[in-house]
Amino acid sequence: MAKKSLEEKIEVTKNVLKENLNTVRAGRANPALLDKVMVSYYGVPTPLKSLSNITTPDPRTLMVAPFDASSIGDIEHAINEANLGLNPSNDGKVIRLTIPQLTEERRKELIKHVKKFGEDAKVAVRNIRREENEELKKQEKAHEITEDDCKSELDNVQKKIDKAVKEIDAIIESKNKEVMEV
Repeated sequence: MAKKSLEEKIEVTKNVLKENLNTVRAGRANPALLDKVMVSYYGVPTPLKSLSNITTPDPRTLMVAPFDASSIGDIEHAINEANLGLNPSNDGKVIRLTIPQLTEERRKELIKHVKKFGEDAKVAVRNIRREENEELKKQEKAHEITEDDCKSELDNVQKKIDKAVKEIDAIIESKNKEVMEV
């Protein structure tokens, strides 16, 4: 039972990392850039993707088409407040966001963000390892498992954690290449 929950926890950590990396702008228009934008819709914070259709008509443009035309001002305000470095332009029906070409300095800044997300994921994985190891040691002290089984399980946990850290590194490396791509 503990093994399955370990893998599930690691998988959740990797999925959170991927979601966070989707919000990092890599010079191409990607609707995921707006995933974390919350719009005050009739006083209720609502995810932008619940209020509109987000498309990419070309590689450098995001188009936000609100379902309710009266919310266009609120959506524009929320995009500005999200501090994404994008300037919305609205024609009364849709909001267009042009993704500017990234400067070398901005790319290096984004790589720092990517590495921070990676470090956060690694810390989360190490915390999972610590919890699993503590649980195994408790079981050994309570004589639920033998000392040899405990040692074997601790090695197993370490192998899975090492594998997860390598996968996280690969995800980060892939995102860094995407960010540095001109």
